[in-house]
Amino acid sequence: MSRVCELTGKGPMVGNNVSHANNKTKRRFLPNLQDVSLISDTLGRSFRLRVSNAALRTVDHRGGLDAFLARAKDPELSAKALKIKRDIAKASTEAA
Repeated sequence: MSRVCELTGKGPMVGNNVSHANNKTKRRFLPNLQDVSLISDTLGRSFRLRVSNAALRTVDHRGGLDAFLARAKDPELSAKALKIKRDIAKASTEAA
């Protein structure tokens, strides 16, 4: 399982551990990923996604999964999230 957020594309970063003696060794900064169920209001069902805590806060701030995906850029989304975005767009055009 890759360590990449399915909504924002946030992944591991590389940096250094710096000791008191100023010795530098490589390390990885991993995103804080959580397995969560997010509910789509338009489709009326939930989806299990692996999302970073920062993305989870943004989903809440924007007013839910549907609003987040409407504003999200396609290259950042995973294949699973992109399919959900298309399904939501299709369902909303059919309802209108």
